[in-house]
Amino acid sequence: MIRDNKRIIVALDYAQAEDALELVEQLSPENCRVKIGKELFTSAGPKFVEQIVARGYDVFLDLKFHDIPSTVAKAVCAAADLGVWMVNMHASGGAEMMRAARAALTDRDKRPLLIAVTVLTSMQQEDLAAIGIERTVLEQVLRLSALASESGMDGVVCSAEETSELRKLLRDDFVLVTPGIRPEGAPSQDQKRVVTPRDALLAGSSYLVIGRPITQARRPGERLIEIQEQITGAFSNLC
Repeated sequence: MIRDNKRIIVALDYAQAEDALELVEQLSPENCRVKIGKELFTSAGPKFVEQIVARGYDVFLDLKFHDIPSTVAKAVCAAADLGVWMVNMHASGGAEMMRAARAALTDRDKRPLLIAVTVLTSMQQEDLAAIGIERTVLEQVLRLSALASESGMDGVVCSAEETSELRKLLRDDFVLVTPGIRPEGAPSQDQKRVVTPRDALLAGSSYLVIGRPITQARRPGERLIEIQEQITGAFSNLC
């Protein structure tokens, strides 16, 4: 598991398909997966997702669905039709919404992983308080993760700061997807709860979402390999 290079998900955080394609051509589906979020999906549409899937990439469609159960169920079916590997929704949409999404994919031979978003990594304690949530960030993440597991989700999106506690609570095969990953020395930018790749994997992360440290590098493909080597080297030293 530690040496699986495809545990890195490169975030294609671009406004236009042309820029995203330029990056994709410098990477390989053999050593990473990719994430397509709201901005790029809104700009380039479903056809772009299909184009990236056709190139052999596992695609994490990061649209964070949050709506009435029937609407979210139809949305995850549409995502599955595109051939994506993973799709997500907000756990705060509730158990009925998540159960409806899972039920909508039950009869499919091959379905995407269903992942629930807990607390965005751009949020801190005061942000939760501002929207009327009095729990700590960790308490809220644990509560929503347990709800997601009970509702049939395959995993959650969370900060790597919370993964060690989640591993104590949830089954071993429950997927933990961690954004806010920054290699040592990289700026945190708009992420507030950030962790290095090495520490994230040690804490129990399943997949690491890394964007700007790779996409804004002079040579993104080489930077990806450097990060992979840092991870491998760090774990080799522990053995």
